[in-house]
Amino acid sequence: MKTLLIVRHAKSSWDSADISDIDRPLNDRGKRDAPAMAHRLIKAGVVIDCFVSSPAKRARTTAEHFAHAYGRKDKEIRQVPDLYHADIPIFKEVVTALDDDDNTVAIFSHNPGITAFANALTEVRLDNMPTCAIFAVRNEVEHWKDFFSGEAKFWFFDYPKAGGHD
Repeated sequence: MKTLLIVRHAKSSWDSADISDIDRPLNDRGKRDAPAMAHRLIKAGVVIDCFVSSPAKRARTTAEHFAHAYGRKDKEIRQVPDLYHADIPIFKEVVTALDDDDNTVAIFSHNPGITAFANALTEVRLDNMPTCAIFAVRNEVEHWKDFFSGEAKFWFFDYPKAGGHD
């Protein structure tokens, strides 16, 4: 079985107009929410084998908070430039290219693409993925290349203000 955790980056800062979009950091709320959400996953027994992130600072930093909570190092986060402003076909390319040795993968990216991708996976529909939200799906396939030919099943949706999942 393959499990995909789609994570929207935590809340970012708009304090400085002269910082480029790709370099925007997390704000204080984002710095609190990212480790808190990672700890919710750990408490629920969710194991993450691989962390994949957009290179944008806010997504990468969110991924780093999750990786640190799991006792992993920043260098273990795979950065995929195409995940910055990705659309559904890009997300699908990234997923089908994942290493089959990794059964649970967390992908960190951005709206609007991440909400569209979540909505394309199962019958569950979201109006919007809030910052630091996690949309999780599972598929009874052995290979990531087959993830979209099998039937993905909704597992859970969680976000900072939701208070956890079962």
